[in-house]
Amino acid sequence: MSRKSLTLFDSTLMGPAVIDAFKKLDPRVQWRSPVMFVVYIGSILTTLLFMQSVAAGGEESPVFIFTITVWLWFTVLFANFAEALAEGRSKAQAASLRALKQTVAAKKLDAPRHGGSWTSTPATSLRKGDAVLVEAGDIIPADGEVIEGVASVDESAITGESAPVIRESGGDFSSVTGGTRILSDWLVVRISVNPGEAFLDRMITMVEAAKRQRTPNEVALNILLAALTIIFLLVTVTLLPFSLFSVETAQAGVPVTITILIALLVCLIPTTIGGLLSAIGVAGMSRMMQANVIATSGRAVEAAGDVDVLLLDKTGTITLGNRQAAAFIPAPEVTEEQLADAAQLASLADETPEGRSIVVLAKQRFNIRGREMASLNATFVPFSAQTRISGVDAGDRAIRKGAADSMKKYVESLGHPFPSEVTGVVGDIARRGSTPLVVVDGVRVMGVVELKDIVKGGIKERFAELRRMGIRTIMITGDNKLTAAAIAAEAGVDDFLAEATPEDKLKLIRAYQAEGRLVAMTGDGTNDAPALAQADVAVAMNSGTQAAKEAGNMVDLDSNPTKLLEIVEIGKQMLMTRGALSTFSIANDAAKYFAIIPAAFVTTYPQLAALDVMRLGNPSSAIISAVIFNALIIVVLIPLALKGVKYRAVGAALLLRRNLLIYGLGGILAPFAGIKLIDMALSILGV
Repeated sequence: MSRKSLTLFDSTLMGPAVIDAFKKLDPRVQWRSPVMFVVYIGSILTTLLFMQSVAAGGEESPVFIFTITVWLWFTVLFANFAEALAEGRSKAQAASLRALKQTVAAKKLDAPRHGGSWTSTPATSLRKGDAVLVEAGDIIPADGEVIEGVASVDESAITGESAPVIRESGGDFSSVTGGTRILSDWLVVRISVNPGEAFLDRMITMVEAAKRQRTPNEVALNILLAALTIIFLLVTVTLLPFSLFSVETAQAGVPVTITILIALLVCLIPTTIGGLLSAIGVAGMSRMMQANVIATSGRAVEAAGDVDVLLLDKTGTITLGNRQAAAFIPAPEVTEEQLADAAQLASLADETPEGRSIVVLAKQRFNIRGREMASLNATFVPFSAQTRISGVDAGDRAIRKGAADSMKKYVESLGHPFPSEVTGVVGDIARRGSTPLVVVDGVRVMGVVELKDIVKGGIKERFAELRRMGIRTIMITGDNKLTAAAIAAEAGVDDFLAEATPEDKLKLIRAYQAEGRLVAMTGDGTNDAPALAQADVAVAMNSGTQAAKEAGNMVDLDSNPTKLLEIVEIGKQMLMTRGALSTFSIANDAAKYFAIIPAAFVTTYPQLAALDVMRLGNPSSAIISAVIFNALIIVVLIPLALKGVKYRAVGAALLLRRNLLIYGLGGILAPFAGIKLIDMALSILGV
């Protein structure tokens, strides 16, 4: 099951959005946008003036006031509709996520091991620390960590990806999410959350809360819009006494009316961006969700648009996460097949990803099949953190494999020298960023298995795109400097931090932040959690640990570190959309000035007729046309606000010129054409 993709104007969203548009007429809601609150108050005033005109005669004809009133209310409703439509998309996404929560019976184990007895328990009764058995066909009842077993898991309900993933105990792929389904085999899972704290619960909360918070730039723009509104409000208020004074002094002409002044104010303040500002922010959150990324707030999305430094954890982020056997390099007088045979035999009972990869490589290269340990009368020697050696005793053979320095001490302790040729091979492997694993059969050094960190496909090209966007990429790893340098060169990052501790990561992030830079980081491990908490944009991998996901302000459901490119693009797209519509709105107001000012004051100041460059039908038609255009332009721009301006990786100066050319010039020309067409239509209709 995968999440339904919502179209721009999905039929299931339109009806509720229309209803919500009327619900948002609550003054407590309107107050949140100073610009639209002024329009809202203006609509109420013209409504009262219309009622007065109908009851006892007023300053203008009832038809004129009614027409102005209707379009002012439409302006408010269209702005409400844009915000409601954007919020509706988030609500629909939350509803689809909530549908994933199922009441399932969990197999709660009496002891945390496979094969033990279990009791059927409702998933809602599970507590942190409980162990459950999940078998093929079962739904994982809650978030947890795999402590035993390997299984194929269908996570499409969460990530939207159809390909199943492998989950196993230990390493970077032990985290499982409640609501996903086991396709094969079995897992023993230790529950890591209490009821109500699951990842799916947090996802729903995050999506539903998408409309709650405003970003710093949005707040700053709101302040600017409020300042412009106050300025135009003061200007408009002072026009009435000036008009009255002029008529009284000249003993001629007609003073401007309150209805016309309200229409003038609404057309001059930046209603276009004011009406669409909230929709832009919520739509940015929605686009992030469509990219399979959960963001805790609009702040995180917007910060992504300003990021200029990106820190990436190597293991599981830049590389696949597990070292893989890449080559068998034999010692002198040893064939490659002999080395492969000994290395595979020592790895048959090794359940680590590295051990399994040695078995697979020997089979691929020389068709050496796995052998049963029992038939060989073999005893597996498990890896020890003290000796850093593992192996097998099979008959009279004692095969060992381990780190080069440990194996050198092992051979020398048996009274035999360590071959200098093998020492040279070890150095060569380390210099190219791989890990050398020395194999010894008895006292004979067989050679070296090269274990390689596999860089994820296509990541170098994506980092090149980030570089063109002006983002500096830095790989963080606990590897030594030689290994780190080789992997950094292969991945195409700009810099690296080797032998990094959690404290080193924090220090690096704070150093960049002290320079005024916005820092983003991706990570998946518990050791990444402090740095994720410090970073401005912290993207945790869904396949990572619970601590990492809780520390981040975004969670990538696909666990793809290159997803940050899309995250940055969405953030920049949101900023560009807001900038483009702000440019259009301000330019729009300048053009409407030439339509409504001559019409509003021509009866008071006949000389203003010279400014009537559009040659509109009459003053009343001009004012009504401007008000109608002011309302309809919000409707026309709703798709752009929700979908966003197409992102292009260009510099700030070029982007500014482009905005001024397209949206600035467009904002000036559109009202001239639009108001003129509406005026002609009104004339034809005889309104």
